Amino acid sequence: MLDDWRPVGLVAGWQTAASLCYYSIFAATGFVRETFALSESLVGVFLTAALVGYTVALFPSGAAVDGYGERPVMLAGLVGLAVATVAVSFAPTYATVLAAAALLGAAYSTAMPASNRGIVAAAPAGRTSLAMGLKQVGVTTGSAAASLVVTGVAAVAAWQVGFWAISLLAVGYTAVFALRYRGRPGTGDLSVPDVRGLLGQRTYVVLVAAGFFVGASIFTMLGYVVLYVQDAVGASAAAGGVALALTQLTGSAARIGAGGLADRLGGARGSALVALGQLGLGAALFAGVAVAPGSLAVAFFLFAGLGVSIHGSTGVFYSCLTDLVDGDEVGAATAGGQTAINLGGVVTPPVFGYLVEIGGYDAAWGLLAVATSVGAALLFLVVRRI
Repeated sequence: MLDDWRPVGLVAGWQTAASLCYYSIFAATGFVRETFALSESLVGVFLTAALVGYTVALFPSGAAVDGYGERPVMLAGLVGLAVATVAVSFAPTYATVLAAAALLGAAYSTAMPASNRGIVAAAPAGRTSLAMGLKQVGVTTGSAAASLVVTGVAAVAAWQVGFWAISLLAVGYTAVFALRYRGRPGTGDLSVPDVRGLLGQRTYVVLVAAGFFVGASIFTMLGYVVLYVQDAVGASAAAGGVALALTQLTGSAARIGAGGLADRLGGARGSALVALGQLGLGAALFAGVAVAPGSLAVAFFLFAGLGVSIHGSTGVFYSCLTDLVDGDEVGAATAGGQTAINLGGVVTPPVFGYLVEIGGYDAAWGLLAVATSVGAALLFLVVRRI
């Protein structure tokens, strides 16, 4: 039984190491703001630079995964993430830190196409949604660890030291993964993904459209939790790091629970139903943040709930997506879904930051409540179509 789940555990570990590198920049927003004397909007541009690099490289990464298999792509991707993490810490100007963030995003583009393909190949029969949820726990675990490492190290040393430690951990796991994970070979041909064929599947297109609003909520919240706790609640950056880590920890538990529930409901429809319920709850909680008093305890409670709802939904989102396409299209199909998620993250953080500047955090969190509601409406259409 344990042998059946060992490849899933290795892929989940790789996802954790990759996310530890990528999400380090979200934990460092306050320090980057201080180092380069940035406005809230320019902090959003910093996060957007990483997402642009991530998004531009997604389809090439998906094609490489389908052509050569996930193992070589995952090894190259994790090495690239380790290098880019160090590059962010050494950036001397705002322009160079934007370039380093874009490089970090490009290296992280290997994550979802490769890890999703690995899960589809390795998951025990009938347990794909649970396996996908376990793998997606790597995202929230890595992000939570990054929050604690970056803000914790910054309390006793320069914030850049946390980035160096994260890079070393990534290099160490690369060696472990190279020795223990065999993977599934690809087709042997590097070809242009059949985007037109994917766009001809209407249910897939509606699900991808919902992904845009999922990404808008996830990436914007990740980027501004620490700043919100500092600016609106009046607590320290370390407290903001705890709030961010809390959303990731509750999101980790929710991804496992959501995956198990989706397997019981069955198929793509079960996954879509669970994601629909989570986004509906997320919309209500974002509205709660918009009207809540600036209390640290209330903030912890609401962000924990947003971890369960928003961060906990991506495993079942990808489980639904991979159920809608053929096995040899998983890399390209994942690239399409992740592109939509990333575009939501590219567009929304600067808008959120601008709303903070002109109207305060209440208006900005209200924007995310609306965005999440639209995503839930699109998921409702997916459920109707399956």
